[in-house]
Amino acid sequence: MRPKKIVKKISLTIFQLFSRAQVGGQAVLEGVMLRGKQNWVVAVRQPNQEIIIKERKINSFINKFPILKFPLIRGSAAVIEMLVVGMKAISLSAELSTEEDVKISGKEMAVSIVLAMFFGVFLFIILPSWLTFLLDKYLSSTFMVSFFEGVLRLTIFLIYIFAISRIKDIRRVFEYHGAEHKVIHAYESKDELTPQAVSKYSTLHVGCGTAFILIALVVLIFVYAFLGRPPLIWRIVSRLLVAPLVIGISYEIIKIARKHKDSPLVCTLLAPGLWLQKMTTKEPSYDQLEVAIFSLKRLLSLEDFEEESETCILQ
Repeated sequence: MRPKKIVKKISLTIFQLFSRAQVGGQAVLEGVMLRGKQNWVVAVRQPNQEIIIKERKINSFINKFPILKFPLIRGSAAVIEMLVVGMKAISLSAELSTEEDVKISGKEMAVSIVLAMFFGVFLFIILPSWLTFLLDKYLSSTFMVSFFEGVLRLTIFLIYIFAISRIKDIRRVFEYHGAEHKVIHAYESKDELTPQAVSKYSTLHVGCGTAFILIALVVLIFVYAFLGRPPLIWRIVSRLLVAPLVIGISYEIIKIARKHKDSPLVCTLLAPGLWLQKMTTKEPSYDQLEVAIFSLKRLLSLEDFEEESETCILQ
């Protein structure tokens, strides 16, 4: 795989690692992936302008272990499962969106995930913990330490998003991200699934993984405040150990927010998360909307969304 493709794939994987809130969909290279309870579908626009659709069955490990459906536990389980599906979708889209004969091996996928996890942990755990530790003596309380670290983490994330958005192909992924949200809005509103009808909807959605990030950052501040001001190594280790708890709490919050997304209070509280989405979603073209519609229609044909449709397909 060429270095440019590796950089794009690692950038997408890091973004996916730290923005995935729950089971649902995601933008991929020149396309959109949506998943349900039993299937996931990826639709990709090829260089010859043809839309190709691939579908795969989901072998959910969550269904095999009922304990993984309990509150606070199900969040981490859902993120892991979505990461696995998401990486497969990204790899598949990389193969389908080019005229070259690109085949991504299991080894290359594993390397991409490991590198993405390493850089992700460094950027969002080690670096802010280290910088905060250097300034620890200037901060008046444990809560201020946690708050300052949270602000640093958000700043690093914003810089990261701004940096990768300069990459042309990543910007197109953000456009497909906007297309995904628009078709979900149209589906939830029971509107017709045509580019013209879908285009009027917002690229922002309360259930988006980007909004989840902001919720998680706020939760981090309060959870980390209970960990005190330990030495640097234990500070980093402790933050890694409580990560599943933070994910679990944040997952439950956004799950509740979904059910009451029309509430003025919920809309007000989640407004900063929606503002953050303006960095990770861009206005899509009709061609991109068409790809997202193809993905959704195929998924709807494979699964029954009469009940809990929102949980199944919303990002």
